[in-house]
Amino acid sequence: MEQTFIPETLEQLVAVLEAVLFASPEPVSLNDLARVTGWDQEGVHAALALLRQRLEAPDRGLCLLEVAGGWQLATKPELAELLQSLLAPRPPAPLSQAALETLAIIAYRQPITRAEIEQLRGVRVDSALQSLLERELIEEAGRADAPGRPILYRTTPRFLEWTGLSSLADLPPLPEEPPNSPGASGPD
Repeated sequence: MEQTFIPETLEQLVAVLEAVLFASPEPVSLNDLARVTGWDQEGVHAALALLRQRLEAPDRGLCLLEVAGGWQLATKPELAELLQSLLAPRPPAPLSQAALETLAIIAYRQPITRAEIEQLRGVRVDSALQSLLERELIEEAGRADAPGRPILYRTTPRFLEWTGLSSLADLPPLPEEPPNSPGASGPD
């Protein structure tokens, strides 16, 4: 890759170094900074010292660290608590009624295909399955020996943690269906 911009002044070099370090997820060595900027290590080191001095101002939120054999921009330590509260993972929204019903069917009938779940629920379950997969409460359990080889679904160990169960054997028994319910068989 050909270098298109070589900083001509120390001020330009400081700006380029700040941009490179901001964009890099890892520390960048002095050698790499010199190679990328076209400056010698002494010039790069002087620019890094100037950048560090500027970042020490109280109105700046970043600092320059020399770490792991390279240089890296980081947030100032005194801002850590604020950033943690802002960037803390938010708890996921509660499961929808459709997702809970789908999860119950999978828990009691696993392994089970999407078509079998839809037949039991009477509606499509694509979004409910997607939500359960994203939360890692269910997983794919292979393919059924049926036309089209549909995906089978089962619960995961995370499902047991989420429900507080030790094993699937601890699931409460399904209630008996009343005699007049659609799934109950009538007298012959």
